[in-house]
Amino acid sequence: MSEPKTPWPHAPTHQLSERGTYFVTVATYLKAHHFRSARRLRVLHRGLLMVTQQFHWQLEAWAVFSNHYHFIAHSPADAEDASSLRVMLSILHVKTAEWVNKLDAAPGRQVWFNFWDTRLTRQRSYLARLNYVHQNAVKHRLVPLASQYPWCSAAWFERTASPAMVKSIYRFKTDRLALTDDFEVDGDWKA
Repeated sequence: MSEPKTPWPHAPTHQLSERGTYFVTVATYLKAHHFRSARRLRVLHRGLLMVTQQFHWQLEAWAVFSNHYHFIAHSPADAEDASSLRVMLSILHVKTAEWVNKLDAAPGRQVWFNFWDTRLTRQRSYLARLNYVHQNAVKHRLVPLASQYPWCSAAWFERTASPAMVKSIYRFKTDRLALTDDFEVDGDWKA
């Protein structure tokens, strides 16, 4: 049986949304590396892309790791607010927890811990966070170039955005951002 097709987003628009643009960080319980390995990362990555598409959240940037992930997305244009975020993440987390617990013969184990979301309202903050998420695999020293890490948006962004847009976003400084990202990630993603 072949794996389901990964639903890649359309070309990035890179502008703040009227409804709301959010930076989201999600962590596993006790920062455990439940998604260590290429297969597990592929499932979590595809799940994130699929659930955001199903809930009509427009992804701008994402990075998926063995014990956490980040994304920036616009809330659905046809919704009053961003309240679907919690439901959307709950569905993703229930499904991926059940799957990984079955693989590890650990039924009922808590896999996911919490998520933190920030509504982005300033253009410079938004653009700096886009760069941060695209470059997160480099920050965690998994790859020398972000586009080499298969479970983040950098390669997609570089393919679909104009060269001027890529250059512009990648120039934004990220060293002053106050973010929750004190995770030690597992480098065993090529297996």
